[in-house]
Amino acid sequence: MTTNNGNEESQATVDFAIAIGGAAGQGIATPGNILARIFARRGLRLNAYNAYQSIIRGGHTFLTIRASDGPVWSMGDALDIMIPLNQDTFDRHIHIMPSGSSVVYDELKIETNDVPEGVQLCPLPVKEITAGNKMASNTVAVATVLYMLGIEFDDLSDALERIFARKGDAVVESNKEIAQRGYDYAAKSFSAFPYEVPRLSNGLAVLTGNEAAGMGALAAGVKFYAAYPMSPATGVLMYIARHARELGVIVRQVEDELGVINMVVGAAHAGCRAMCATSGGGFALMTEAIGMSGMIETPIVCIDVQRAGPATGVPTKTEQGDLWQILGAGQGDYPRLIVAPTTQADLFNIMPELFNLTDKYQCPGLVLSDLLISEGTSSIDPDELNFHPIIDRGQMIFSNEDSDNPHGGYNDNSYLRYKNTDSGISPRAVPGVPGHIYVAATDEHDEDGTLISDEFTNPHKRRMMVDKRARKMRTVLSDIQAPELVGPESAEFTLVGFGSTWGVIVEAINKLALEDDIIGNQLHIKWIVPFHVDVVLSILGRVKNVIVVENNYSGQFARYLRSETGFTANGHIRKYDGEPFMPHHICDGVKVILSGETDLYVPTHEMVV
Repeated sequence: MTTNNGNEESQATVDFAIAIGGAAGQGIATPGNILARIFARRGLRLNAYNAYQSIIRGGHTFLTIRASDGPVWSMGDALDIMIPLNQDTFDRHIHIMPSGSSVVYDELKIETNDVPEGVQLCPLPVKEITAGNKMASNTVAVATVLYMLGIEFDDLSDALERIFARKGDAVVESNKEIAQRGYDYAAKSFSAFPYEVPRLSNGLAVLTGNEAAGMGALAAGVKFYAAYPMSPATGVLMYIARHARELGVIVRQVEDELGVINMVVGAAHAGCRAMCATSGGGFALMTEAIGMSGMIETPIVCIDVQRAGPATGVPTKTEQGDLWQILGAGQGDYPRLIVAPTTQADLFNIMPELFNLTDKYQCPGLVLSDLLISEGTSSIDPDELNFHPIIDRGQMIFSNEDSDNPHGGYNDNSYLRYKNTDSGISPRAVPGVPGHIYVAATDEHDEDGTLISDEFTNPHKRRMMVDKRARKMRTVLSDIQAPELVGPESAEFTLVGFGSTWGVIVEAINKLALEDDIIGNQLHIKWIVPFHVDVVLSILGRVKNVIVVENNYSGQFARYLRSETGFTANGHIRKYDGEPFMPHHICDGVKVILSGETDLYVPTHEMVV
């Protein structure tokens, strides 16, 4: 437990991490959800990450929940409490437990020589406490943890009522009684931590990134969602389907990703906001139809939740390896928007903004997320979710009346759907509006949609249409926020990243300043396409020791940065073992690179104390 997270904006009084480990099927999610919701209802900030394998039963699962009354940017470096539900978890992780931490367990073979000095062992006679009710064994462990953290039993009692309400009063009372016995046993048997978790004034909401994406899409007015279930993006489908009936959204689980993306393009062409979510393998199948979206200038949104690849890869592990795939989605040149959100809250907020932009510029919008954000859990102030975004459909023609709007329009059969305008944006009529007939096909076409075949190709018309589509991108930069340098320009190093590495980079910079007096700053890129070339070059020209941090082997973002700006970074920190960065990985890398020992640091994923 730390008393200060190093962030100058807030002085944290408590900052602790709890891990629950075992085999898939041992019920790890339920105690994790109980603890997360209790912490959030007390107003604590939290971050939860579940490292699990792609199997239904067995294997190894390790859920980490970190909570604090100050900002929480990542899963952190150390554990305060571990609950191993099997021998394998204990054996794998006991060596990382620091002095002053505790291990809560039942019926494990413990060799005290293997236990680090200062670790409190908390054996629980679960069978005795639960009176043989195996289903309630994890409830006992949760009760023990809450006692050690100084959290009142009433919080657990309320949580059990909410969780087991559907199973009836008898089940609720049984679990509460067992939990009370576990709480009392811990009070007389184990040492509590030398602090109590505070109760702050306001409770917080808890959500995953997939839930945030679905919620943001619904707020943006999505009316059609299609998907083929693919980890780790399936949570978006589950969230939207759960609320589809009440909100009038059509949801389709399709036979494959080819059908998904074509349905989405068709629905968007018909005039409604449509989207899908998949992972890298599914996105690979979608790329031709995404190019169709660009050719027929129909706005869609597609989320790529990255996982470790290629091919099936490691379905339940995180990575940032799809950047170049998404940059090259679909052959040929066409406008597109690509954004890499930084947090769950950012993923929620970006959806309405991206839908407005895709409608305005009539092109596909691609969201580059990853498992760390999309399946990770964080707390958020409910007020941040309680907003009604402005929905701007751009130059849409829903009826003949719309043809007289300031954007223009046409009341006869000479409607030019792809009119060669100065902005490159042409009024878009919903199919069926009288007097607005046109052809929408994947072939190159003239302004009214007439196909330009190989036999009758007019090179001037082809060039005109490519130029027309490309002109759309001239003004996009003015509609999106430019990246900013955070921290003093005179810093000894600058960490550059994109997407989900934002939080752990923030924490690593704070940690280096606090513990090693090494001052750094951060330039984080959220909008990948279009790219703020001039802004980024101006910033990088003023700083020193630029180090790019990314979750892939080949340095995909470093290569993209160089291709767009000509700038070559001084150092690289890369991780590609399927697990996310922890703060000490980046701290160690910075120190090694600044020492001149190497310009490439690849950390090993092992929690340190």
